[in-house]
Amino acid sequence: MTPFNLKIITPDKIFFDGETENVIVHTTVGDKGVLARHEPYIAALPIGKLRVMVNGAYRVAAVSSGTIEVKETGDTLILAQSCEWGDEIDVFRAEKAQKLAQERLDDKKTSQKDFEIAEFKLKRAVNRLKTAGK
Repeated sequence: MTPFNLKIITPDKIFFDGETENVIVHTTVGDKGVLARHEPYIAALPIGKLRVMVNGAYRVAAVSSGTIEVKETGDTLILAQSCEWGDEIDVFRAEKAQKLAQERLDDKKTSQKDFEIAEFKLKRAVNRLKTAGK
């Protein structure tokens, strides 16, 4: 496969900046694969997995919302709220976040806003655990 440039940026850091042969993202309308010479494209990324092929092998990452832009040059940019490789996820921390979010959802006194935040945190924790293989 022909390589192309991929840059993944989070608020904290440049998560990935290099060549890839393929990237597969989960968009709001389903999974989308990007290869070299892909047509220009922009999409929203909800909580989900991201797969990046480097040297013929995929690395999987957990993403918690963002956008993807494929430019006319083929360069691809992903802006993500957070992104972490599956093999680097702190499973204990993700399990704790899942438990706390579920407790907040089960609490009858939780405000609507806090309920929505807890719902997002639960989805993020579950995605992190799935990406880590748990």
